[in-house]
Amino acid sequence: MKFKTDSKLLPEIKKYGNFDTNACLQCGSCTISCELVNEQSSFPRKIIRYSLLGLKRQLKSSLDPWLCYYCGDCSNTCPRQTEPGEAMMTVRRYLTAQYDWTGLSAKIYKSKYWEIGSLLFFALVVLGLVVYYHLVNVELDYESFITTPMPMQHMFGLISTFTTVVFLIPLFFILTFGLRMYWFTMKNYDSPKVAPYYYLVELKTFFLQIFVQKRFKDCSVKNRWIKHLLLATGCGIMMCVKFFFLQWFQTDEIYPVYHPQRWIGYFCFGALLYTSIEILVSRIRKKEEIHKFSRSSDLVFPILLLLTALSGIAVHVFRYLGMELTTHFAYAIHLAIVVPMLIIEIPFGKLSHMLYRPLAIYLQKVKERALQIEINKESILENV
Repeated sequence: MKFKTDSKLLPEIKKYGNFDTNACLQCGSCTISCELVNEQSSFPRKIIRYSLLGLKRQLKSSLDPWLCYYCGDCSNTCPRQTEPGEAMMTVRRYLTAQYDWTGLSAKIYKSKYWEIGSLLFFALVVLGLVVYYHLVNVELDYESFITTPMPMQHMFGLISTFTTVVFLIPLFFILTFGLRMYWFTMKNYDSPKVAPYYYLVELKTFFLQIFVQKRFKDCSVKNRWIKHLLLATGCGIMMCVKFFFLQWFQTDEIYPVYHPQRWIGYFCFGALLYTSIEILVSRIRKKEEIHKFSRSSDLVFPILLLLTALSGIAVHVFRYLGMELTTHFAYAIHLAIVVPMLIIEIPFGKLSHMLYRPLAIYLQKVKERALQIEINKESILENV
C-alpha cells in the first residue's frame, strides 16, 4: 500500500504546542508505560511516528490521541525527556482544528489574540444588547432609573429565548465537527466494516463516558477522575438548568434556604469555584506533569469558569439583599462572561474536548467490536 506523505505536517503540528521530536529515539518506552494502551490502540509512539513521517491522513483518521488522558507516565518514563504526553495534547489541538470546517479553532489555538479577541467581541455584543433592551423596554429617566425598584422578572422572558439561541449556536457547530470526526476516523481506508447494529449496541459507552468519564478511573492518576467528575457534574447541571428550567431557576421569588433551587445553585457554584481555582493554582505551580506546559487556551477556560461562578453568586447575593439595580449590572456582567464562553469555548476551544473524547472512546469500542466479529468469523471458517 502506498502512503502519501506531507512534509508540512510536523511544522504545522508544532504551531499548536510543545512537540519535541529531535531527541525521540522511537524506543517505545512511552507506549509501554501507558495503562490505557491495548492491541487496538497504541500511543503515543505511533502518533509521534505518523507526525514524523508526514502521514497526515493516518493521523487524522486515528482515534488514539483522544484515548490518552495525559496522566504523565509516558513523559516521566521517556529517557530523552521529549514530553510525549504534551505531544499528544498538541496533536489533540491540531485535530480539533481539522474537525472544524470554519477554521476558527486553528486561529484560536495558534493565537491568543484571536481567542481573547473573540471572547471580548461577544462580551461587548451581549452588553450592547442588554443596554439596548433597557433603553427600549424600561422607560425611566436617569433619576428614576436610580431610585425606582427594578425587579428582574421583566428580563427573564427575553433571556429564555436568548439562552435557547445561545445554546443552539455552539450545539450546531460542535455536532457538525463531531460528524467530521466520525467521517475522518470511521470512513478511512483501514477501518473495519461496521454494521449499524454495532453503533446502537455501544451507545451506552458514549453516554457513560460523556456523563461520567469512567475511563479516567483506568488512568494512573486516580484523583483526577474525582476532580473532573465534579467539574463535569457542575457544568452539566448548570447547562441543563439554564436550557430546560431557566424560568424556574431565574425568578424574583425569594426561596427559603432549604429549597432545592438554592442548593442546586450552591453546588454548581462550589464545583466551578473549587475546580477552576485548583486548575489555575496547579498550572501556576507546574508541579504536575499535565500542567508543566500552559498555553493561553489552557488558562482562559479555568479563568472563565472562575468568573462565571463569582458573577453568578454575585447576582444571587445582590438579589437576596434587595439591591435590584446592582443585580441588573451583575447579571449583565454574568451574561457577558457566560455567553462568549459557550459560543467560543464549547465548539472551538478547550471545552470541545467534552464531546471529542467520549465520541472517540465510543467509536473505538465500535471498531473493536466489529474487528472482533471479523476475527471470530475467520476463526470459524478456518475450523470448518
